[in-house]
Amino acid sequence: MDKKQYADLINAELEKLPFYVKEFYLSKNLAITTKYQYLTEFRRFFTWLIREGISDADSCKDVSLKTLENLRREDIMLYIDNLQNEVNKQRKYRTSTTINRSITALRSLYHYLTVIADNNNGEPYFYRNVMAKIETLPDSKTLNYRANKIKEQMVRGQKKHDLLDFISNKYASTLGPKALEPFEKNKERDIAIIALILGTGIRVSEAANTNLNDLNVKTAMLSVTRKGGQQDAVPIAEWVLPYVNDYLAIRNTRYHDAKNSNALFVTSYRKTAKRITSNAIERFVSKYTEAFGKRITPHKLRHTLASELYSKTQDSVLVSQQLGQRGTSATDLYTHVDQSEQKDALNSIE
Repeated sequence: MDKKQYADLINAELEKLPFYVKEFYLSKNLAITTKYQYLTEFRRFFTWLIREGISDADSCKDVSLKTLENLRREDIMLYIDNLQNEVNKQRKYRTSTTINRSITALRSLYHYLTVIADNNNGEPYFYRNVMAKIETLPDSKTLNYRANKIKEQMVRGQKKHDLLDFISNKYASTLGPKALEPFEKNKERDIAIIALILGTGIRVSEAANTNLNDLNVKTAMLSVTRKGGQQDAVPIAEWVLPYVNDYLAIRNTRYHDAKNSNALFVTSYRKTAKRITSNAIERFVSKYTEAFGKRITPHKLRHTLASELYSKTQDSVLVSQQLGQRGTSATDLYTHVDQSEQKDALNSIE
């Protein structure tokens, strides 16, 4: 979904939630997708409070601050137990990762209400933070297991160049006449986007939101607006630049009115150049990679860069900087992708 679609969904959620959630929403500098996820988690929690008779509110919008203030640890643990034992829309049980997202959202709300919120007396709404007593669930999968699964969906080393060559020279042969024309029109753009993600590790939303003046081909640098609006600048792998230049060479002539758009990557809509959406990128990455052999997501392209960069540098800080992460904990996964050292050590045991 694009930003407007998320904004519409967020506004619909806010209409169902109490005033203090609206204040929380306005106070948080988070990615729009994260804000939407938090709001849906709050609605789920308030609905449960009403259903269980813990709140006597008629609707989620009427759940009082007093109810939240007086919740006990046992109440929250019952809610977590409910999440663990309730199947989702796909008739599957929630993973610990999904449940931890609910816990994180509630922790953030309680932190706002007990620390940041400022009522008419200059005090937070209340001081008792029950979520401070709640720990996240342990991950049910080890880093080795997760890394091995992710590795299966990466295009590391020569494989990434083979993918780009396949799209450039072989994919057209799999298409019928109707699909061939739009592919030929967008081929250079699509390849440039895939190469840029593989050569910088940027998120799909960051690729979609990049502007022309964010790209400096001479210095091989890209300015990026990260989650929460944070500005960053990342190096671009040199092998990516020819693909980007191929796209720039046809951008203004191939796409109607492209000269009047500040978006780097555009698409034609009713003879007007419009910024490409994250959804459009997700779709063509899935389409090309499935034809190549196995469907993967743009996020796995980002994983590819992270794992390759760590393999070359053994530097978690450098990897987190390239990915635009605030800490190194998220990069721990990539230290387990290449298990050759672990295997060598194991095989050296007599």
